Amino acid sequence: MALHVRLAVFDLDGTITRHDTLAPYVLGFLLRKRAWRLPALLLVAPALLGHALGLVDRGALKSAFIRAALGGCRHEDLQPWTAKFVARLLPRGVFPQALEAIRGHARTGDHLVLLSASTDLYVPAIAHALGFHEVICTGVRWDGERLNGRLSTPNRRGAEKARCVAALRARHPGMEATAYGNAASDLEHLQLVERGVLVNGCAAARRAAVRDGITCAEWR
Repeated sequence: MALHVRLAVFDLDGTITRHDTLAPYVLGFLLRKRAWRLPALLLVAPALLGHALGLVDRGALKSAFIRAALGGCRHEDLQPWTAKFVARLLPRGVFPQALEAIRGHARTGDHLVLLSASTDLYVPAIAHALGFHEVICTGVRWDGERLNGRLSTPNRRGAEKARCVAALRARHPGMEATAYGNAASDLEHLQLVERGVLVNGCAAARRAAVRDGITCAEWR
């Protein structure tokens, strides 16, 4: 009997992982390999203030952080750290229930998609390690072998994440979809699928999810 293949779309930070991944990735690299660059993080202060005042969006803040911390680093500098970061993250830094959900979808032959606002410095490596078929994440720009750090795609969050889900569904017409997210900003794309699951959402997000027919789950 043929399996009924679905799209299974997972957010990363706070949904699969227990915490944000960008700051640990960047700071972990600096502390181990480029501690002398830590003072350069002060250059992020104007973008951080602008974000607090609503003048700088999250994508611009993310870009400023990456450029200050990692700008100019080579592929060959970052690739070994990416492998080590992923190997350290997965044993204890992910929710067991997330792994169970991923494996459950894999067993039924579903098309697994990792959709994250985190960057392609390391998200594709996580996707590969967890058995995802496709990854959509925020891209960062390179100048040849050296990291520029500016974003090469829109920041995959909120309305942009919903746009990605709509485009994904258009590329897989007729396939039902399940999506998992954890933040209020994920509700927009969770509404676009047959089964949306809000994981560990805040109280306000849970109320909105219930109102919109989105399932709420607690993963510990």
